[in-house]
Amino acid sequence: MASPIQTTISDGVTTIRIDDGKANALGHETIDALEAALDQAEVDADAVVILGRPGRFSAGFDLASRRLVGRGAELFMRLYGFPRPVVAGCTGHALAAGALLLLSCDERIGVDTDAKIGLPEVGIRMPLPRFAVELARDRLTPREFTRATMLATIYSPSRAVDAGFLDEIVAVDDLERHVLARGADLAARLHSGSFAITRAKARGATIDAVLKGLPADLESFSVATN
Repeated sequence: MASPIQTTISDGVTTIRIDDGKANALGHETIDALEAALDQAEVDADAVVILGRPGRFSAGFDLASRRLVGRGAELFMRLYGFPRPVVAGCTGHALAAGALLLLSCDERIGVDTDAKIGLPEVGIRMPLPRFAVELARDRLTPREFTRATMLATIYSPSRAVDAGFLDEIVAVDDLERHVLARGADLAARLHSGSFAITRAKARGATIDAVLKGLPADLESFSVATN
């Protein structure tokens, strides 16, 4: 079976493409591959770009188990605190864990389509874990925080820019070029050591608190059965 992750590096930018041929759901295999790609990026890259498959950035977790959600939390916190800038190219739908993947990245560029972006959990009888709430609190606009988390609002790409899930949208055919150019600019412009130190000061305390409280956080995680 082909890997759901393809990684390339050029001009100091590691490009990670997520494509499982389906909905780009995050399962154990995909998370393993993403972690391995990030391990290599820490050695080789000055910036990271993450792209989805056409029409699908990520539809969330491929099963709702505490173990997988815990692994997802660790992945999102790693990206949130990654010592290199991370640019996401949101190629389409980004729901649940897919939306959290966006919130974990520094720059989020989407496509001008009818894609759906957001956190539907409360609407399907699942409480948002603390790591999701903290990512949303930091990255979303205060005006939309309640709507996006507690009211499970789903956004179009243009409204997702207003809410804070995305920073901008471009035409579908322009996305990859735009995202790669942004990654190259950040790689060339930012001093990696200074970036990493500033990142740790800005986000380290939140990451530490989230990971320390993760076991208790997952105790409240449940999946509705009716």
